Amino acid sequence: MSEPVLEARGLGKDFREGRSTLTVLSAVDLTVDCGERVAIVGASGSGKSTLLHLLGGLDQPTRGTVAIRGRTLSGLGERERARLRNETLGFVYQFHHLLPEFTLLENVAMPLLLRRGVSLADVRRDALTLLGEVGLADRKSHRPAELSGGERQRAAVARALITRPALLLTDEPTGNLDPHTGEGVYDLLLALNARHGTALVVVTHEMKLARRMERRFRLDESVLSPL
Repeated sequence: MSEPVLEARGLGKDFREGRSTLTVLSAVDLTVDCGERVAIVGASGSGKSTLLHLLGGLDQPTRGTVAIRGRTLSGLGERERARLRNETLGFVYQFHHLLPEFTLLENVAMPLLLRRGVSLADVRRDALTLLGEVGLADRKSHRPAELSGGERQRAAVARALITRPALLLTDEPTGNLDPHTGEGVYDLLLALNARHGTALVVVTHEMKLARRMERRFRLDESVLSPL
């Protein structure tokens, strides 16, 4: 068997509140294989976003370990973690976080432009290809304010995939969209998962969408359990 793209063991996260300690996550274990689709559901405030930040190396756990393609994040410096994120992970959030002063093409290309020695012609070609895959090739010169909410979120998906990540982490990616547009974004994520073999972890409170994933987990009272 191939090595898991993500493996979390005994993951815990505490926050101090005055003299008290709030445990948000307790002994979370999760393995995601290459190309797999996983949903994590839970009520608002259950710690889903905190878990996703830990899995993506954006925050440090209080206990436990996270490994991306066999590399344990706690053993890496911040620069190494940032490089690993850029090379291996893609992120899609509830808010698109597109930069308003740049065109759609420039926004999608941005993660690749952070790498040294890249060819601008190759980056432009890859960005145009992905914009075509998400149905936005004719919007490449538009700025985010000129797009609909669904178009902005599709652009955010394209930007997350420009580095050809092994794993895409998504946090309520349809939370700001109407149900019809939201389902369209999920259709897109599943199609790109099938086409590129990118593993997908979706954090959501919508069971209808979670059921479209291969495996489902619920985060409740700091514990992650299979559904």
